Amino acid sequence: MGLGDLRVVRPTYRDFRGRERTRQIVVNKSVAPAVARIFRSLYRDGVPIRRMEPIQNYKGSDWRSIEADNTSAFNCRKATGSGRWSNHAYGTAIDINPIENPWVEPGGVIYHKASKPYINRRPRPGMAVEGGALVRAFQREGWQWGGRWRGTKDYQHFSADGR
Repeated sequence: MGLGDLRVVRPTYRDFRGRERTRQIVVNKSVAPAVARIFRSLYRDGVPIRRMEPIQNYKGSDWRSIEADNTSAFNCRKATGSGRWSNHAYGTAIDINPIENPWVEPGGVIYHKASKPYINRRPRPGMAVEGGALVRAFQREGWQWGGRWRGTKDYQHFSADGR
C-alpha cells in the first residue's frame, strides 16, 4: 500500500467539554467516504471524542496514542499479539476514545491504568456500547466492532472487515 492509497478526512466533532473541533484522521481512500459519514453521524448524535491527532504526533507509538486517549486510524504496525499487519496499517480500522473503550483480556486484564473505570461497560459519554450511537454509526456503514469479539474485547476498535 502506498501513500496514494491514503486520504485525510477532516471531521468536525465535539470534545468532552462540548467544544467543537475539526481535526484530521488518515484512512484508506476506499473507506474515506464512509468515515466522513460516520463522523457526521457521531457529531449529530453528540458522541464526544477526546482527541484526534495523526499517529505521527506520537512517533507512530500506539501505546502513546492510547495513553493520550487519541482517536486514530492509519498506523503502519502489526496487529497486537500477532505477526500479521494490523488493519490500521491499511487504513481500514479506527480506534475511538481508547481510554474509555479499552482492550480487555479475559479476566479483566487491561494495559492502560486510566482505562480501569471503563472495564464496567455501563454507558457513559464517549463509550462504545451495544446499541449505542457510536456502535450504530459504524454498523450503518457495514463496519464491525471489536467489542463483539470472543475472548479479548477491543472496545475501541472498528474495522471495515471485522479484524
